[in-house]
Amino acid sequence: MELIDRENHQKLYMQLLTIIKKKIESGEWPIGSQIPTEEDLCKMFNVSRATVRTAVLELVREGFLKRQQGKGTFIFRNLISEGLTMQTNFRELMFEESISVSTNVLARTVMMPVDGLDTILDIQPDKHIIYIKRLHLIENQPTLLQESYMPYHICPLLLEEDVEHQSLQDIFEKQFGLKITKIKNHLESTLLNQNESRLLNVTEGSAAILLTQHFYSGETLIMYTRSIKKTDRFPISIDLERKIA
Repeated sequence: MELIDRENHQKLYMQLLTIIKKKIESGEWPIGSQIPTEEDLCKMFNVSRATVRTAVLELVREGFLKRQQGKGTFIFRNLISEGLTMQTNFRELMFEESISVSTNVLARTVMMPVDGLDTILDIQPDKHIIYIKRLHLIENQPTLLQESYMPYHICPLLLEEDVEHQSLQDIFEKQFGLKITKIKNHLESTLLNQNESRLLNVTEGSAAILLTQHFYSGETLIMYTRSIKKTDRFPISIDLERKIA
């Protein structure tokens, strides 16, 4: 049985959440079956009730578990998803297939929320956030400028990760166990200001595409990004697919 690693920097509830997910996805804990009680989970993994409750609540929010009052908590996966689901990831969305993209990290720091970022990230105005600014290049030509903002308490060790060669989404999921369950996207046209035009090597006031994204893990907003892309080359592509099973 996989155990909690107390020397791991990852929070205990996130480690427990990941272990339970693996049991569900592997079929060890089949859909429809009841999971062990809080008391049993505490004994199995040598963690507190608070840790168990936090992990279970998040799994309920993500749709892996379902509570039935008076009966317990059961494995629950809604395998039928109605409607259209966007299948395109960020790289496919903003760049053509087979294009080689390099990244320069322009800034990464901890800061106080400004310009309404506390409202956007749903945090208190006195709470710190992580700010990462990156410039993506194609054939050594600056093409896309991206700024990312995250509540500091979500992943305080993020700045120690390689954000030049990895996507933030991959880091969240692989390093911190934060599964992205929903992304809200908004596309609009914009005009580049002086700093943006300088970094993208175009004339100030040039037209560009602005993509803003809100990334959620369950019901928790964990990242907000602004991506500005030049319009002179490489179209934006979005694939939608209807999932029936």
